[in-house]
Amino acid sequence: MKPTLLILAAGMASRYGSMKQVDGFGPNGETIIDYSIYDAIKAGFGKVSFIIREEFADNFKAIFEPKLKGRIETDYVFQSFDLKPFGIDKEIERAKPWGTAHAVLAARNQVNEPFCVINADDFYGYDSFEKMAKFLTTEVTDDTYSLIGYQIDRTLSDYGSVSRGVCKVDDAGNMVEINERTEVYFKEDGSVAYKDATGEHALSNDTRVSMNFWGFTPAVFKQSEEMFREFVAANENNPKSEFFIPLVADKLIKEDIASFKVIPTGSKWFGVTYKEDKPIVQKSISELVANGTYPATLWD
Repeated sequence: MKPTLLILAAGMASRYGSMKQVDGFGPNGETIIDYSIYDAIKAGFGKVSFIIREEFADNFKAIFEPKLKGRIETDYVFQSFDLKPFGIDKEIERAKPWGTAHAVLAARNQVNEPFCVINADDFYGYDSFEKMAKFLTTEVTDDTYSLIGYQIDRTLSDYGSVSRGVCKVDDAGNMVEINERTEVYFKEDGSVAYKDATGEHALSNDTRVSMNFWGFTPAVFKQSEEMFREFVAANENNPKSEFFIPLVADKLIKEDIASFKVIPTGSKWFGVTYKEDKPIVQKSISELVANGTYPATLWD
């Protein structure tokens, strides 16, 4: 059974100012999602599921269906504010959905095969999809999951500090924990450091970080559903709280329910948060086209 690619695309991109999920970055207006799907097809994925808000559906179908017809099966998962499907008989006023792990749960009735989860607005590189496809077809079990571990110096900006989920990995290559570092940056000598309340701390340039590229079986739906109900009960008066995938991973690890293999990649990651990021991403993609990594017209 070929694995499925689950793309988190329900966000409103408030800091970007428009729907960056469908903005054009390639030489012919290709979206970042186009490059992820292109790499996933090449790596052997059999289906792509877009997790979106229902009101985005017509727009997404108009953009992606003509390109992908005959190349890969497509499906649409709707992330909503409705808590009744989870047995929660409450209406909680929020500006944003409940986060990435809630988005994954939205797919619980539509995904029946091993799958990976990625962000719509992040460029991950083919090596990551190839390695994840191999894991999902040869290694994954209901208690053995994975994430792609990016080398931290391949994910940083030359224009300021960023937040990164720094992975602590044991000798077997499994994640022990993720620590969110909110101010990570290059120093003048090219080394990497982060700052917190206690000062500046060095990080090895090959430290592994999570960029939200996870591999699961459908067992994770049942494993995380009760966690979500507990999270809602604890955070119903906190409208900015979000049920993130690392929260689920941390609980599964600490309760010895599942391990997470950190799969290292040398791929360079880049993404978009602000409008100012767009020309940087366009330049990076242009270089990949120029060196032959991608064709000039992706879907010819």
